[in-house]
Amino acid sequence: MNHFIAVSDFTTDQLRHFLDVAKRLKKQLKETGRNDPILAGKVLAMIFEKPSLRTRVSFDVGVAQLGGSGMYIKGEEIGWGKREPVKDVARVIASMADGIMARTFEHEKVVELAKYSKVPVINGLTDFNHPCQAMADILTVEEKFGKLSGLTMAFIGDGNNVARSLASTCGRLGVRFILASPAGFEFSRDDADQMMAKVPELDFVTESDPREAVREADVVVTDTWVSMGQEAEKEQRIKQFAGFQVDDKLLAHAPKHAVVLHCLPAYRGLEISDEVMESPRSLVFQEAENRLHAQKGIMAVLMGGM
Repeated sequence: MNHFIAVSDFTTDQLRHFLDVAKRLKKQLKETGRNDPILAGKVLAMIFEKPSLRTRVSFDVGVAQLGGSGMYIKGEEIGWGKREPVKDVARVIASMADGIMARTFEHEKVVELAKYSKVPVINGLTDFNHPCQAMADILTVEEKFGKLSGLTMAFIGDGNNVARSLASTCGRLGVRFILASPAGFEFSRDDADQMMAKVPELDFVTESDPREAVREADVVVTDTWVSMGQEAEKEQRIKQFAGFQVDDKLLAHAPKHAVVLHCLPAYRGLEISDEVMESPRSLVFQEAENRLHAQKGIMAVLMGGM
């Protein structure tokens, strides 16, 4: 476990270890107000091409709570992939820092970063996947239900980077995954084939009707219809996703115990209603906090040897 690039890179036992470490660190922090300095004297270099509230705060706070420090680097400052090849950036940072987190557009940049780095690289998001978010989500689900195996998760909306990572995570940990998307926004055939090849145990279904998708769901997940870099498509996407809002009307078709997740930022009134966001069924802000704890588990294992 040298790098954290995709959930599908790990076995069920390895993912279980990340989660168990995250849970122990969260419990320790809640009970004592502090964590053991597992990363004392260590530095995490954090490269951001895409800004983010949760990624920035959770990694910065998380590495500090583990006794280390974080260094914020804007992608344009280093000009990686333009002024300087990614492989050179990787080797330079790895010679000075103890870990690298990268949040970028092209997935290939993170893959190349990991290839040439001698220190752990953590994928903070790419246009292809978002494994840290998936780990926070699954941690939240386990906290709610006390288990994972046998549950059903319905993702309503775009078959995007978050959906891809969640599907793989569900497959590894025994959660049935249902994707309900408008025509043209499902997983591509290549994505689905690759996912099943890497996670053959995945129990995966595609639905065109979100009402059918949530009928047996324990967890209903949604995400923005307009991701960063897609702003020019906003009006068209709003039309295409009509009927896919997670609101009280949709949740009336779900079991009464079903809970709702959203990775944020949320556009209330589009992919999710304000009423659902603020309802007792919403675990959105517990989920957001769990970015901190899930990523501390990842850093503790990769950088701290736990």
